[in-house]
Amino acid sequence: MITTTLLTLAGGLGLFLFGMSLMNSGIEKAAGAKLRNILEFFTKNRFTGMIVGIIFTGIIQSSSACTMMVVTFVNSGIMTLTQAVGVILGANIGTTVTAQLVSFNLSEYAPAFVFLGVIMFCFIKKDMIKKVGEILTGFGVLFMGLALMSEAMGSVKDIPAVPAFFGSLTSPLLAILIGTVVTSIVQSSSVTVSIILVMANQGLLDIRICLFIILGCNIGACATAMITSLSGKKNAKRAALIHLLFNVIGTIIMYIILKLAMEWVISMLVQVSGENLGRQVANAHTIFKLFQVAILYPFSGLLVKMTYLIVPGEEKEIGYRANLQLEYIGGKNIFSPATAVFEATKELERMALLASENLNRSMNALVTLDEEDINEVYQVEENINFLNHEITNYLVKISQTNLPVDDAKNIGGLFHVVNDIERIGDHAENVADSAKQRIEKGIDFSREAMKELGEMLDMVNTLIRFAIEMFSTGLDEHLRDILSLEDAVDEKERELQRMHIGRMTRNECTPEAGMLFSDVISGLERVADHATNIAFSVLDNDPDNAKKVSIADKRMIEAS
Repeated sequence: MITTTLLTLAGGLGLFLFGMSLMNSGIEKAAGAKLRNILEFFTKNRFTGMIVGIIFTGIIQSSSACTMMVVTFVNSGIMTLTQAVGVILGANIGTTVTAQLVSFNLSEYAPAFVFLGVIMFCFIKKDMIKKVGEILTGFGVLFMGLALMSEAMGSVKDIPAVPAFFGSLTSPLLAILIGTVVTSIVQSSSVTVSIILVMANQGLLDIRICLFIILGCNIGACATAMITSLSGKKNAKRAALIHLLFNVIGTIIMYIILKLAMEWVISMLVQVSGENLGRQVANAHTIFKLFQVAILYPFSGLLVKMTYLIVPGEEKEIGYRANLQLEYIGGKNIFSPATAVFEATKELERMALLASENLNRSMNALVTLDEEDINEVYQVEENINFLNHEITNYLVKISQTNLPVDDAKNIGGLFHVVNDIERIGDHAENVADSAKQRIEKGIDFSREAMKELGEMLDMVNTLIRFAIEMFSTGLDEHLRDILSLEDAVDEKERELQRMHIGRMTRNECTPEAGMLFSDVISGLERVADHATNIAFSVLDNDPDNAKKVSIADKRMIEAS
């Protein structure tokens, strides 16, 4: 009897955790990229950030996932700590949605959700419908697991030792510690609070001790973001600390209130929830969070300042000499499908900027014959090659996981972008080789040739800048400019080749200088091609479609 009951309890818990995981995974895959963009766009100030944090976390039902995303954005520099604090406060409210759903006990409808979800997942080919089916299946499995747990706990409480054990749990500090440890392990306060809710419903836990365990769950929910931030920049660590400080300070405030006015709090919960203990636990979770946000929101700026005391100092720039380091991705980071492609894009943007700077450094060395610049070009190229290898490996790794649908469509284009950026780096190295040849062989360039190289480089630099901006933002506002510039660079290369041949026929430059000049302008033209490829990577992963768009736009430009 006892063995059967324990197995039923374990199976119910397993189904509950699996259903929660399946539902969260489905939501992230179906809407993760769109939700991430919303989170990035609508967090310009603290208040709107809080509203977005509530909605975002309410949808994905995970404050840990939301806070991890915030830490990633802060680490990437696209969200400030002031913006992050609003989202984090909102996430703490949004995370109470799961317990509210569980408290209504929709178990009798669970089989219908599972049936509908499985039909959508197994028999409909459209990706988005399959993901929605995964969400519905997870939702149904969650409540089926909940029903099994409730049934098993109803039997467990008949075992004398079990109520005696839970009845002996009277220490508030021990209850907070239990909530903290268990939530840190399962990495979800929603799961822990839901289990507490079921146990309270079955009379295994007194409502008074439940309230203290909930406080511990709130602290334990910070573990994932704290671990994620360890390999990030100082501001990423500060963002995770905001989450921790909010929950620790909020727990201290609520602990004092509960110690001084426990009976009043319980009376208030009974008025709001009735005699249903599950509803009391769910409402306590929500009311505690709302109260903590209301108290601490005016002091959110002070929370940010406190993180600077705990993590002092300014950020050290990684730069190009940074012993071959990754800045946004890496083996130490906790992998999150919702931010994986975003992190790869930021690392690629950094790699592209390094390649662009190196191209200009090599062109400067070609003109000034500065040997220090030449050596620097080779050092940076080593870093670019390292990034090429590491980013490619990372893309292979994440392409084999369950990415959000929109991100999964973009992954193929990112492989091409890595290659195009690496090729730009190679062309910069080729120019540095030409600069070395000028020094070793005493090759002179005419003033006219120098001027022409500068004009072509300006065009290529503008094209690269537009391409990186288009790639990093996903916006196509510079598309026509890029296509026009690419045509202009092609024409410029042909024009300079003609003028260079003319100078050679008039004996105005040596054959050695002519060969170097020809190689450099050919290399710049190919750099423009690679930059155009980078820009087009955001339009479509199908090369044929990209080609059609390119041809159509070129015709439109020519017509205008």
